[in-house]
Amino acid sequence: MTELFFQRHRRLRQSAGIRAMVKETYLHKEDLIYPIFVMEGENIKNEVSSMPGVFQFSLDRLNEEVDEVVDLGIPSVILFGLPAEKDAVGTQAYHNHGIVQQAIRQIKARHPQLVVIADTCLCEFTDHGHCGVVDENERILNDPSLDLLAKTAISQAEAGADIIAPSNMMDGFVAAIRLGLDEAGYKDVPIMSYAVKYASAYYGPFREAADGAPKFGDRKTYQMDYSNRMEAIREASSDVQEGADFLIVKPALAYLDIIRDVKNTFATPIVAYNVSGEYAMVKAAAMNGWINEKETVLETLTGMKRAGADMILTYHAKDVARWLGGKK
Repeated sequence: MTELFFQRHRRLRQSAGIRAMVKETYLHKEDLIYPIFVMEGENIKNEVSSMPGVFQFSLDRLNEEVDEVVDLGIPSVILFGLPAEKDAVGTQAYHNHGIVQQAIRQIKARHPQLVVIADTCLCEFTDHGHCGVVDENERILNDPSLDLLAKTAISQAEAGADIIAPSNMMDGFVAAIRLGLDEAGYKDVPIMSYAVKYASAYYGPFREAADGAPKFGDRKTYQMDYSNRMEAIREASSDVQEGADFLIVKPALAYLDIIRDVKNTFATPIVAYNVSGEYAMVKAAAMNGWINEKETVLETLTGMKRAGADMILTYHAKDVARWLGGKK
């Protein structure tokens, strides 16, 4: 009788040691970017109700969060600001003493080695909650918004930001910011562009955390339609041509195919944004005992790396750093 022949793939799964030898994708602490929300006021550490474990900090409480991030070996943070006052053109976004600018200076003075990324947008600073200038007919105006976004980026660079991360999705925003930075003497400050940013239901908890929900309409005229795939390549291509140094895909979990498409098309480093809604779902399920939080998070973030992400911007960063370091 002829012996049945088939592949024995399980040979390479027989022990933890063998599995480690053939492991293809690794998640490292160095891959992580941790978001921090800073707000004006004193002695504030407000937990975001829809994002357990995530807080809004006033400047006098900020050091305790940043010190923990550094102690855990996380190499980078991205800052989002909540101003005390808002207006139609988001003045506090580009004010020299705006909340984000103050936070940048404070962090860099205490931890100069920590890479500080500044989210560059107007939505958290405008009284209407949109990412650009709005006219009397509630239309978001593209070109007038570019000047304000460039001013914001310059003020953030002046404060000491290592990387500028524009998230507004106005056409030409990378070109405008690159020109503004270069003319202001910041040619060496890189741009981490939110190049591929979908109009997504996964952003809900963030809008509570950043107090940035639009007061009318939605953002579908400038953020992307989640049904579209090739649009992502067009958006990313424009940003690369305009001078982007990193490309962000946001959200990540429902867009792993897009991460892979962008990775296969461009040589630029790719950042996956593991957004607030993705975080909140895992936290809620874990708190109810429905899933193992550690295993679920590590599997999810490894999937983002496997899809092509070089870095992951995630609210899970502190927990992941502990787990990778052998802590519970």
